Amino acid sequence: MTETIYSGLTQLGQKTEQPASPEAAVLEKVPNPEPGTPYLVRFTAPEFTSLCPLTGQPDFAHLVIDYVPGPYLVESKSLKLYLTSFRNHGAFHEACTVGIAKRLVKEIEPQWLRIGGYWYPRGGIPIDVFYQTGEAPGGVWIPDQGVEPYRGRG
Repeated sequence: MTETIYSGLTQLGQKTEQPASPEAAVLEKVPNPEPGTPYLVRFTAPEFTSLCPLTGQPDFAHLVIDYVPGPYLVESKSLKLYLTSFRNHGAFHEACTVGIAKRLVKEIEPQWLRIGGYWYPRGGIPIDVFYQTGEAPGGVWIPDQGVEPYRGRG
């Protein structure tokens, strides 16, 4: 039974090359092992990087992705590879943050999803980007994302 569930995965347990771009990255999914039970899944990527599309300079963010699964979970190795595919990808903070959320929604069909993109300052201004698909389902514990706003040294 377990082999059948995971037989379609192409990255987990395999040597996998880094995708050349977010568009080339494959996000894989697995069946939700607790369908009908409302619960939250959280992924934290404190060292997310992308490139400024105008200057080519690196941008850094702390991403927090929360979702209440629908029929599927995102397979974590594929998510890691997808997120690291942004390292050589030029896009504004807003496009990265919202684009990641929309891609996950398309691939795994969650009941609810939110993402917090806590971007470190470049040019003296931090930019935080937040997106969610709607109201959170009732009866699910959804903790604060726990990332302090940027305060610099003061």
